[in-house]
Formats: sequence, structure tokens, C-alpha cells
Amino acid sequence: MEFSSKFLENAVYEVSQLPGIGKRTALRLVLHLLKQPERQTEELTTALTNLRTQISYCNNCHNISDTEICEICANPKRNKSIICIVEDIRDVMAIESTSQYQGLYHVLGGKISPMEGVGPQDLNISSLVQKLKAGGIEELIFALSSTMEGDTTNFYIYKQLEGIEIKTSTIARGISVGDELEYADEVTLGRSILNRVPFENSIKAN
Repeated sequence: MEFSSKFLENAVYEVSQLPGIGKRTALRLVLHLLKQPERQTEELTTALTNLRTQISYCNNCHNISDTEICEICANPKRNKSIICIVEDIRDVMAIESTSQYQGLYHVLGGKISPMEGVGPQDLNISSLVQKLKAGGIEELIFALSSTMEGDTTNFYIYKQLEGIEIKTSTIARGISVGDELEYADEVTLGRSILNRVPFENSIKAN
């Protein structure tokens, strides 16, 4: 792809680094921005800069937040005795959209994947175990995607709970095996949360 401007080429290259965007799509997006009022581009730049410099993570659940404690953890109406383990904020958003869950979350920040070089030490697992050892949590819901990496992560965390008195459950398999949680429709996901089953049963099923 030949460019008439180095500025254009650099902009297209940077946009094309985003997931699922090739150079042709990146070029279309960049040319679209050029046609917009300069103010709109400046607002986009400011939003992205603030995203990198101002955003933080909840000290309690590791969810993306504007404050030290996110709105979900700070909400007095949430059931603080139940924790739902998810991979990232997309899963929090997916479950919240069902309006079927009123507990808290714990965002791992990924899944164990030896092929990608992601081990337990790279995830927010130790803070979860410490939280459970501190007491006050009655149920832990495993809500990772039903993939090999998700099941491996679930089982690893489950083994870390030995000696801790707590009920463990997993979302019902209304979610197809191999599917990512964020792509499930709200009705299916909501029913999976409500009809969760003991985690031990999911191990026996495998």
C-alpha cells in the first residue's frame, strides 16, 4: 500500500495495530477522521490519553474503574458474600447486562495459557485466595469461558481453596463449550447464572 503522506502512513499503521483491524480498514477510519471537524479528532485524542493516564483498577475486585473502589464494590445493595470470578471487564459487563446477579466480582485479568506464556502468577489469583481466607465469603462462582484455558484456570483456583470452607459453583452450561462469555446472549447468560451448579459436578462431568 503506497501512501502520499508519511503522517497518513503512520496513522494507518497505529490504527491497524488494534485487534481485528487490517490496513485497509485502518485507512478508511483514518480518512474518515480527516473529514471530521478537528474538534472531534481532538476529543478522541483526549479520551484515549485519559484512558491511559487517568483510569485505575478497583483495589477490591481489579475491575477497571475511575476510583480506588469501583461502583459495584461500593454499592451497599450488592451481596458481598458472593464473588463471581471472571476473565476481564467484558465479562463483568456481559453479566451485569442480564440483571440476574447481585453479588461482587473478581477480575482475573486473563486465563492460564501455557501456549501464550500466561501462568497463575500473571493473574489476580493470589489476591482472590487472600480475600477468601479473610472470611465473609459464602459462595464462589466460576464464570470463565468454557474453553480449555478457562477450565484449566477454574481447576487451578479450585485446588487453591483446599482448607477454605466455601461453597463453589459454576455457571450452567447453557453457554456452549468453546464459547467466550462476552458473546453469549443476555437471556442464556442470565439463566446460566441463576441455574449455576456445584463446581464439583463440572469436574465429574469432564
